[in-house]
Formats: sequence, C-alpha cells, structure tokens
Amino acid sequence: MTKSQAVVKAKELVAKMTVEEKMSQLLYNSPAIERLGIKEYNWWNEGSHGVARAGTATVFPHAIAMASTFDPELVGTVADVISTEGRAKYNMHVKFGDYDIFKGLTFWAPNINIFRDPRWGRGQETFGEDPFLAAELGKEFVKGIQGSGEFLKATACSKHFAVHSGPENDRHGFDAKASMHDLYETYLPAFEKTVKEGGVMGVMGAYNRTNGEPCCAHSYLLKEVLRKNWNFDGYVVSDCGALGDIYKFHKFTETAAEAAAAAIKNTCDLNCGDTYAYLIDAYEQDLIDEDDITAAAERLFMIRYLLGEFEETRPYSDIGYSVLDCKEHKALNLETAKQSVVLLKNEGGFLPLDKNTGKRIAVVGPNAQSLTALEGNYNGYASEYVTVADGIRRIFANADISVERGSNYCVEEKNHWSGFMNMLSDGLAAASEADVTVLALGLDCSVEGEDTGFDDDYTACGDKKSLYLPKTQQKLAEAVCDVCDNVVVVLMCGSSIDLGEKVTGHAKAILHAWYPGALGGLAVAEILAGEANPCAKLPVTIYSANNTIPDFKDYDMRGRTYRYMSENPLYPFGFGLSYTTFAYSGAKLVSADADKITVSVDVENTGAVKGKEKVQVYAQYTDSRTYTPNCQLCAIKPVELEAGAKATVTLDIDRYWVKAVLEDGSRVDPDGKVALYIGGSQPDEYSLSLTGSNCEKIDM
Repeated sequence: MTKSQAVVKAKELVAKMTVEEKMSQLLYNSPAIERLGIKEYNWWNEGSHGVARAGTATVFPHAIAMASTFDPELVGTVADVISTEGRAKYNMHVKFGDYDIFKGLTFWAPNINIFRDPRWGRGQETFGEDPFLAAELGKEFVKGIQGSGEFLKATACSKHFAVHSGPENDRHGFDAKASMHDLYETYLPAFEKTVKEGGVMGVMGAYNRTNGEPCCAHSYLLKEVLRKNWNFDGYVVSDCGALGDIYKFHKFTETAAEAAAAAIKNTCDLNCGDTYAYLIDAYEQDLIDEDDITAAAERLFMIRYLLGEFEETRPYSDIGYSVLDCKEHKALNLETAKQSVVLLKNEGGFLPLDKNTGKRIAVVGPNAQSLTALEGNYNGYASEYVTVADGIRRIFANADISVERGSNYCVEEKNHWSGFMNMLSDGLAAASEADVTVLALGLDCSVEGEDTGFDDDYTACGDKKSLYLPKTQQKLAEAVCDVCDNVVVVLMCGSSIDLGEKVTGHAKAILHAWYPGALGGLAVAEILAGEANPCAKLPVTIYSANNTIPDFKDYDMRGRTYRYMSENPLYPFGFGLSYTTFAYSGAKLVSADADKITVSVDVENTGAVKGKEKVQVYAQYTDSRTYTPNCQLCAIKPVELEAGAKATVTLDIDRYWVKAVLEDGSRVDPDGKVALYIGGSQPDEYSLSLTGSNCEKIDM
C-alpha cells in the first residue's frame, strides 16, 4: 500500500466517526469502535535494542553499545531483526485477542538525543555524543524497523524532539535554552536526517521546554521545522505524561483543556498519557475545532493502514513465533556484542589470554554475574543469558575459576544482618590467589537510568553526580590492584567512567563493554581469549574526573564533547584499540560537487592477526562569521583485513557535514580553510599518540 492510498483510506474511515470517537483515537490506548470494525490498539511499544517489556525476545546490546560499532549497516540489520520479532509477537497477540500495552507495532525508538553530558543517565539509550553518528545510525535503525515492503513491517519513532538530555530530576519543568547555532549544528541534525532520509513515521516530543515553549506543543519545532520545513507527514506523539507537564509544571497553560488544545493545535497527534481526555472540554470551550481533531486522527489511521491492520490477510502474518531469540538472531546478537566492546588499554599486549591456560582466574565485581548489567534499560527478556563469569567459564575451560562479587554497586554497610552488604574481603581473597583477576565493574539501570526518583551521594534520579565509580566499587578495585599484579577491568555501564589513576595505571587491560546484551559475557570472554578481535570505537568522550565540564543545565555546546572541549580527556571519542595495527596512506580526493565529496584511502593491516578497522573521516574548517568544532566526524566505513593485507577504501561525505552553521541556524560553505582527515581516530595529537597510528590529510 502506498502512503497516498493509506491517506485516502484513513480519510474515508475517519469521516465516518463522530467527533467524540475521533478524540478517543488520539489517546495511546485507543479503544475499539466496533460499529466501524476498529479494534482497540495500544500505541506504546518499545524496541530500542530488542522488543521490550513483552516477553521473550532477542536482547541486543544497548543503543550506546551499538553506537560503538561505528557500523550503520550492522545497526540496520539489528533493527530489521527487532521488527521481525515484533511482527512475530504481534501475530500471536492478535490471534489470542491481546491488545495490551507493548503488544503492537509502533515502536518508540530510536532515541537520537545527543549525549552531550557524561552525567546523563539516559545517555545509554542514545547513539552517542556526535550528531553525524547519531544521524547515520538512526537512519539505518529506522529503515531496519520499518522495512521496504508494500506495507510497513513496524514503525520507528525518533525521540525526544528536541534538545533533551537531562537532568532527569528537572525534565518535567525544565527550559532547555539553546542558541539557533547549537540547535541546528548539534540538536536537530539526527532528527532531520531520520525524517528526510530515513523516512521515519513517528516523532516523539520531549518533556522539557525548549527556548520557552513545551516541546509537545512547540509552535516552532513542531509546526515550522518538523511539519513545514522538513515536510514530515507522519504522527507526533507526546512523551508519556508530557502533556500534563504543560500545565502542572511548565505552567504554560492554566488548565488541562488548554494544554490539550495547545498540543493539538501544534500538531501533536497522539497523547501518551491522559490529557487528551480533556479534548472534549477544549472543544466545548472553542479552544479547538473539529478540523484539528480530524487531521490528527487521519494521520494516526494512515499509520495503521500502512501497517496492514485492516487488510483481510495481514502482511507479515507468515512470520512465526519460533523466530524469537532463535539461533540466527543469537548469532547476530553475539557478533554485535563483540563489535561493540571497546579496548581502551592493552599494556604490552597483555591480551589476549591463552584460552587453554590452566592458571587461576578470579572474576570479581558486582557485574561478574549480573543479568541487569547485560540488559541495560528498555529491555526485553532473553531466552538465554551469558554473564561475564559464565562466558569465562565457557571459553577458559581448563582454567581454575573463582567468582566473587566483592561489593554492591553503590552501598556498603558493615554488620548488616543480610550478610551481603560488605563483601570486600571475599573479593580480595579470590584476587589474591589468582594469576589474573577480571574486575567486572560498572553500573546498571538501578543506578543510571530514567528518572529513577532515587537520590544518594552518587546518583540523582538516574544521573551520575560523579564520573568516578561509586565509592564501594572504587574501594574494591583499588584493593584488588594491591593484591593482584595482573588485573583486567571489564567496565559495564552506559556512560563515561574514570577508574581513577591507581586502577587505570595498574590494570594491564581495560575493556568498555557498555550494556552488552544477553550474550555480552560470552562476547567479552571471546575477546579476552582472542577468539574475537576488538574493533569498536568510543561513541562518547571518556572524561577524566578532573576535566572541566559545564553546568549540567547549560545546553550551550561550547566546552562539551570532542567537538568543543579544549582539554585532553581520559580517552577521546572515536578511540579504540585492536589486537592488530593499521596504517593509512594514499588519501585522494576522488570527486566533489555541491552535494557530495568522495575520498579514498589505502588501509593496511600491519599487525599479525586478522582485524576489522572502522575508518573515520573528520572535517576541520573555520569560518569568520561563527564558531566551529575542533573537528567533525563526517564519514565512517568498516573494513576487515587479514594480517598483512591492504585495501583501498572509498567513502562518500555529505556536504551537509562540512558546512558552518551561522548564528541564525543556516548552513553555509565555510569562508576559511577546509581539510579532511582520514584514519582510525580523530586527527588530534592525543588520539594519534594513544593509537600509535596516523591520519591522512586532504586539503579541500
């Protein structure tokens, strides 16, 4: 079915409804209209890294982990599996008359907000701190979810529009003030690209205000930018409860009816929440007219027609329940996890370990056997989990392996009657007798996450107050370093963590595994044993706790992320080591026109083992009319090479990413010099010193 055909059918169906019936369909839990053959439908469904909150499904690495693959095609393949499993579930839900929440096909993902501050607890749900990376991965995720068939396989939803990234405890009433420069250079590009190039069918408004107006009733962002300038004709949904915030916390209106009217007038079609129950009051008070209601209902039913809900034979009905977390999907899950683990340190080539070793390995830390640290948040429930300890047992079958938690995530208390609040000596006992200690440290969604409502000395509603580990884990890690010479740190969290000088200096190797999915522990173990060669790159800056970071509530980008910070971080965006090395040479400008630049470079595997390199292109440019980034990622491409092999890699660069953004938000060709750098990292001296590699330069 074409979109135009769906529009016609939607108009015909909505024309048969009373105004009250139309209003009822603008709530996320839309009721049935039996006289018109319309079944109830719940629009609220999650699928950022697997079908979530609806029983068994493949639990892939979380979004921030997928971002570290620097591989849009892989992310698109993952999204395709997510929507396939979503269809399999939907087919059975319909068969058994189950129309409950999380049982539909309208997935509210991806989260393409910019991870601008390392303290933000929801950064784990995003594709990182860079607008290009978020845009490229977001586009492919959208395409994978929605498919390319006659009907949509499912729908994606770009969220949260716009300028949303903490703090969590203020999000319901906070005004994110962003200049037009930052709005168009940083906060809007991923949304623009998923709309214009990804064809996303849904956009979710944010909780906060942006420059004074609530995002779910924003006259400029929704009506001017999204609908008019970008020609978006899909549906807009509020974040859950956000329309209530308009009058309760933003105080933008006095009543619920006025809040509902403001949202519907500014083309928010669907309410996740209950404020649109007051549309009838708004209608009777002449705050809105029936045309406003009709337009929203027509857009929503266009989506339902495109999903094939009203077809005599539903599309994709041949997808069976057996695909859920099946063998093939598990294989993709494991491969994605292996490609998402970033090797930050490998002193003297300490890794990989001999998989046939008979030595003693201690696995110590609160994430040694944690399932929640595999899952992240917005997760499903896998049919099989492999923790770090499980994976090490499988891969190092001849080793003598001991496992201890050593500490809780955040809380330590002596003389606690449960006996699980002070485990330090047990962790040290295991480490002191081990030849190698794998420290499985980090966080989980109970510590960092979405609006947890929990406030202590480490977290505020899911946001971190410190860039160090929680004190109880820092104490464990430093003590383990005192009793064991050979320490490997496996960090599992969704953000930037500084392990401290003692641990960072002592550890022979450091892996950042993020929230790596149901099979993440096996992926880690395979990397430790050299059965997999790490190839991931950091999608965020790993800040030193001593770095200067602007106030959390300040949305000005200057001083933030690799694009505008002036200090050396602990580990830079785009950095990641391998068990082999790569060299770049022969960079060439292949072609250039008004829309696209094509470059090529020779990449050689100069090491002793097969490896995959994530080739990166950064633009550096200056403009006398505005401030510009230190550099801007503008192209990525994976290449896999056998030891000693060499290949020519060609990359296309959208001119969009090589333009300066002026104070009015317009993109223009820079009036200063432009250079492109091609390599395995950023072109700055610090990144190059960490990788021991080079970047090739092309002057434009």
